[in-house]
Amino acid sequence: MQLTAASAAAQAVTVDTRTGVVTNGSSAPISTVDRSYQQIEPTRVLLPNSELDAKTRLELIRVLQAEQGFAMRPFPRGHRGLTLIANGKLSPYGEEYLKMTTSEGLCAQPGDRLVLSDIKIDHTKIVFALNGGPDKKHRLLDHVEIGVGQTTRPVVADDGKEPTGARLTLVFDGHVPKLTGAEVKALLAPLISFDVKTPIQAFTDTLPARLKEAILNHHVLVGMSTDMVLFARGQPEHKTREMDGQMPFEEWIYGRPPAEVDFVRFNGNHVIRVEVAKMGETPVVFTRNEVAGLMRTDGSPLETDASNTRTVQMGDAERNPDTKAPAAPPSLRNPGEQLPTDDKNTQVMKPVRFSKPKPVPQPGAEPDSQPSSTESSQPAPAEQEHPDATAKPE
Repeated sequence: MQLTAASAAAQAVTVDTRTGVVTNGSSAPISTVDRSYQQIEPTRVLLPNSELDAKTRLELIRVLQAEQGFAMRPFPRGHRGLTLIANGKLSPYGEEYLKMTTSEGLCAQPGDRLVLSDIKIDHTKIVFALNGGPDKKHRLLDHVEIGVGQTTRPVVADDGKEPTGARLTLVFDGHVPKLTGAEVKALLAPLISFDVKTPIQAFTDTLPARLKEAILNHHVLVGMSTDMVLFARGQPEHKTREMDGQMPFEEWIYGRPPAEVDFVRFNGNHVIRVEVAKMGETPVVFTRNEVAGLMRTDGSPLETDASNTRTVQMGDAERNPDTKAPAAPPSLRNPGEQLPTDDKNTQVMKPVRFSKPKPVPQPGAEPDSQPSSTESSQPAPAEQEHPDATAKPE
């Protein structure tokens, strides 16, 4: 497996206080959005100058209606949908694109099959309804009821299901040109691929080259999602669920001895640990995330001002225990401050101990079993006999 062992070296994160750009060392900026939500590369399709006529409109609808393709980007649900400018940029993108998919939900993930359910051609745009579209179908029969007297029943019962489709709008400058079906598919290529592909080809075409190569070569990298692992290795032979301290994890096991055995550990939806065990060799463990950088970095150059940057060291510090002493523990003492305990000749006053107060005698309370010192110093009074105590009855 083409993997590298994890490194315990410290990392340096640089924050630009003016622009807010976060970088890892001196490499490209760390994007907070997955590459699937970043801006696309514009197409270069030669568009004719003539405007779309009625005959070409019908032919275009006939060719594209019910056509199937594969999603190259996440398609959110909702009425707004995605807007693609012909030979231009995608809107929205970045954080706004991610928020839309989070709030509205997903109609299709990269690699999923899409169907052009409906096509509407306007003066300057073509609107595609994908997988049924985002709008609920309003039929006339939904508002018609039949019955006798006051008891009526709708002709078509509402199933209560919400639409799960998406919308894609292709915008042109001025007017929709006289296009063919192949030219429209070429304009939609950054978002929808209409080539004949297998599911694994459709999925890996949406990934970076290195990640695509790893999946096609059946290699598992730390940071892959469950879908990536399934496309790379298929279903595991065995699954276990355990706890590592307070963290639950699921481990997929591939292979049986004496062949190579791979232990792929998941936390949530991503791989956090890969262990490769071979007969007669020490197991090799990989924990460094190799996918996050591929999916979150767009490769653009970093341009920052050194006066507006601050470097923060993160991770375990590199220290040789044979030559360097451990760092001092944290303290609230100011630099150079002396405490009374630092001088051994100074006598520190000990805390004062107060005597415990005596209980206050309560009236009517039973006397103590042992008399107090004041009571024992006085002689006890003599007992007096009652005059009738010794008298005999007559």
